[in-house]
Amino acid sequence: MKRTARTRTSATPRTAHTFRLSLYAASLLLALTSASAASADAGAGPFGVTAVAAATARTARVGALFAADRRAHLRGGHFCTASVVHSSHRNLIVTAAHCLDGRADELVFVPGYRDGEAPYGVWKVGRWLLPEGWAKGRAEDSDVAFGVVAERGGEGVEEAVGGNRFAAGTATGATAVTVTGYTNSREVPISCTDKPVLRGRTQQRIACPGFSGGTSGSPWVTGDGAVVGVLGGHDGGGATADVSFSVVFGAEAAGLYQEAERVAPSN
Repeated sequence: MKRTARTRTSATPRTAHTFRLSLYAASLLLALTSASAASADAGAGPFGVTAVAAATARTARVGALFAADRRAHLRGGHFCTASVVHSSHRNLIVTAAHCLDGRADELVFVPGYRDGEAPYGVWKVGRWLLPEGWAKGRAEDSDVAFGVVAERGGEGVEEAVGGNRFAAGTATGATAVTVTGYTNSREVPISCTDKPVLRGRTQQRIACPGFSGGTSGSPWVTGDGAVVGVLGGHDGGGATADVSFSVVFGAEAAGLYQEAERVAPSN
């Protein structure tokens, strides 16, 4: 489970306990330049290299999830990653369903979060929508969720930062994707670009070092701005920090998106 730093057991997704990055992954994160991060964010490579994500219009659409009682003191309190997806009401975010397990508290989304700051504001998530497969049986092939974000001052979150297109039915590996997320051990997002490969019909995997606890829900975004996965699925996103998984978005994910897309915004 990658929601928080996790143990190495396959039964615990990236959402709980502590985990030490490999020396290889840690050295990459410290040594790579901002130029490498910008290159990865553009979807042009270098492939399979993880770096701090540059602050761009695209990465502003990715943010961290916090319990609402942390909104005044954000530093160190994030536990999962989410991102804005385009909708007619301009109010949707997508993450992994397992990020919501055991959380009855109100959550907030902070797009573009960096170093304890909320450059685009703190947004209340008013409602969550889960697929039937997850709600009834925690099926790993249903590990995706949409959040309906309340407006701030009459503005939707997508109006503040933009949104990526949600895309179901995309052929895995047809193009490279950029994965951007927040580990629990860092207060800035990391990013990596590579081509995912299938793990069976319903799961996909990507080899990117350093995606440890906290990165659950990280969007997998193509070069033309389509979200084709979120970090989660098999083993809660992966049993190691260097290989991550996502559900392949099919009919269930598409139907859930259509349901979420119809939910009107609230204040």
